[in-house]
Amino acid sequence: MNFVEKIKKAIDDRKWSDIKANDSWSVFKIMSEFVNGYETLSRIGPCVAIFGSARIKDDNPYYLKAEETAAKLVEKGFGIITGGGPGIMEAGNKGAHEAGGKSVGLNIVLPHEQHYNPYIDSDKCINFDYFYIRKTMFTRYSQGFIAFPGGFGTLDELSEALTLMQTNKISNFPIVMFGSSFWNPLVDWFRQTLLENKMIKEEDFGIFHVVDNVDEAVRIIDDFYKKSALKPNF
Repeated sequence: MNFVEKIKKAIDDRKWSDIKANDSWSVFKIMSEFVNGYETLSRIGPCVAIFGSARIKDDNPYYLKAEETAAKLVEKGFGIITGGGPGIMEAGNKGAHEAGGKSVGLNIVLPHEQHYNPYIDSDKCINFDYFYIRKTMFTRYSQGFIAFPGGFGTLDELSEALTLMQTNKISNFPIVMFGSSFWNPLVDWFRQTLLENKMIKEEDFGIFHVVDNVDEAVRIIDDFYKKSALKPNF
């Protein structure tokens, strides 16, 4: 008995019908999250996404740098988008909020760890069940990404942006990786493994910048938009 036959034997016809019905109805849930995200974020104007670990505490140097970066981006006319949770996300929203700028949170519903932080504007906190819809909102409505140290979620968001830009699926926009001691081992792996095996090209290293300085991170974003129009990315 093959795998499909085993599954069919284990699940009766009624349960198969339930699965099909649930799949069809989930389309409407997915559509509603897209519509809500598009309608809300299309009104907020140019923003920069700041993301990183939810586990970083408010006395961590990276937390303080993310907060400062957000405040200085607000001074340049940008709002701030984060994943809406604690850690680096909270730092970004706090910096924007205290500088009087727009503070947006794209919160993901998780069984552990994630809860939205108190520095998000009340009308700009959006909850998502689906990671892929949330990432679509980040890549469409952020005019730049600044990635602070983080775990799998941070790597996921960063990798998606790098891939979409490498393949010309989104408009070119600045990607900044903050913290050379954290990110350089990954960049070294890109060069020593991916590049040496011809899985990427040398020119792909021009897609991102690694920095340790708040003013440099802000300058990269600001200089880019002195030459490029501010608009959604796709």
